Amino acid sequence: MSRYERGRAREYRAMIMLRDEGWYVARSAASHGPVDLFAAKKGRILLIQVKSGAARVKRGELKQLIEWGRNFDGDAEVWHFKGRGVIQKRRIHRGSREGPP
Repeated sequence: MSRYERGRAREYRAMIMLRDEGWYVARSAASHGPVDLFAAKKGRILLIQVKSGAARVKRGELKQLIEWGRNFDGDAEVWHFKGRGVIQKRRIHRGSREGPP
């Protein structure tokens, strides 16, 4: 499986997790930008960059993701799939919209 395929599989896994929690989710196909997943739930917006394995978010990507969060007034997070079912979720921007945690 290529790195792209592994990354895409993690994005789909994250989408399933969010949908199971009641979020509406869309994936940015062939994303090479700062946002892999866009999610909304009861007025709250969540923008997610998904990483897996040894991949790291570059400083420029982080700045762009924060800027997207500001422009959408949404939360921006990095979800890092570490392996063996471990997911590290890091919020890098909190929007002002009220909604579920």
